[in-house]
Amino acid sequence: MQAAIDLFEKARRHERLAQLRAAREHDLVPFFRQLEGEAGPVVRMEGRERVMLGSNNYLGLTGDERVKRAAREALERYGTGLTGSRFLNGTLPLHIELEQQLAEWMGCEDALVFTAGYLANVGTIATLCQPGDTIVCDSGDHASILDACAMSRAKLRPFRHNRVDKLAGVLERAAGDGGGVLVVVDGVFSMEGDLAPLDRISELARAHGARLMVDEAHGVGVLGARGAGACEAFAVESAVDLRMGTFSKSLASCGGFVAGPADVIEFLRIQSRAFMFTAAAVPAAIGAALGALRIIRSPEGRELMDRVLANARYLHRGLAELGYQVNEPSRLPDGSELVTPIVPVVVGDDWRAALLWKALYDAGVYVNVALYPAVPRGHALLRTSVMATHTREHLDRALAAFERVRDAVPESPPVTAASATGDGS
Repeated sequence: MQAAIDLFEKARRHERLAQLRAAREHDLVPFFRQLEGEAGPVVRMEGRERVMLGSNNYLGLTGDERVKRAAREALERYGTGLTGSRFLNGTLPLHIELEQQLAEWMGCEDALVFTAGYLANVGTIATLCQPGDTIVCDSGDHASILDACAMSRAKLRPFRHNRVDKLAGVLERAAGDGGGVLVVVDGVFSMEGDLAPLDRISELARAHGARLMVDEAHGVGVLGARGAGACEAFAVESAVDLRMGTFSKSLASCGGFVAGPADVIEFLRIQSRAFMFTAAAVPAAIGAALGALRIIRSPEGRELMDRVLANARYLHRGLAELGYQVNEPSRLPDGSELVTPIVPVVVGDDWRAALLWKALYDAGVYVNVALYPAVPRGHALLRTSVMATHTREHLDRALAAFERVRDAVPESPPVTAASATGDGS
């Protein structure tokens, strides 16, 4: 009898393991660093204070006393967990209130709260689409969208990132596939920080009879007059069929939601496996999201949004003046430019990105590193992001660190390091 191939060999021989071992030898692993307190604008991380430019806490509400009080009150009233799915035994009045407020905020008929943002995308896309349907997505879409496409077993037709001219041709081909067509794009792309041109995308989707879903994970609480996201900023809310969002960014909690027509949301409520077979979000998380949403929808929320966008422009300009390669601002239909709270620094080489990250870390600044497959090969970047609670002094400290390390890291990695990564570029 022939023995099966050892399933674990693919894990033990993966090409990334050599890169990881080399990085560990030089203390260059930028992942799983330990945070020793709240995720504020300045944090204590692994024994020292660092300016935090690697968080999605855009409005800085995770440390807001009102948000923490809302979480505590939910914890005291409903306990630590619900020990079951919302479908059977875990729906609270808090869930219903949050869904009602989210639907009103998004300008939609109804909303459905999931335990995680990943589950909101998976549970929506993989439920609505099935074999015979076609999903059209941007090549830069979040991994949860791509996983949902695979789970749906629908035909996948991607188009090059933000190339609307390519989208037109893809939609023409999708119309001939014979089933329903769903276009799914990020409103704000999580690595690049740029906006999808939703005005043109929505026009094309409508012209080809396709439904449109926008992932607003990084847009809600930041963009638009009321903070409803990129769809509001582009004035296309009525042209977008489904809008997904998360609580783990501006809403200072954990979870996700989808908002749209009442009949579609009701269908998801009784058919989405990612909703029906996942334990309900813990009460404290729902309470915190509600507390944060109340602040965002108040006049104070507008002030916080203005502050985070002003900080983004300041950091973007400062990095560009130092000679770093930063993406051009996105442009809205009225011609105005917009820099989102995600300000990536394009590096290119994986090893140099890791060296720059370590130099900044040692200088007291924490940023994220994005390597393949989070970004295309050869397009490694340092992902910086700002909060409304960053002061100019915080950002100036960070920019001073970027200036100090700029010339300390070689443009090309050592041969031994490049060999260790398996990347000969």
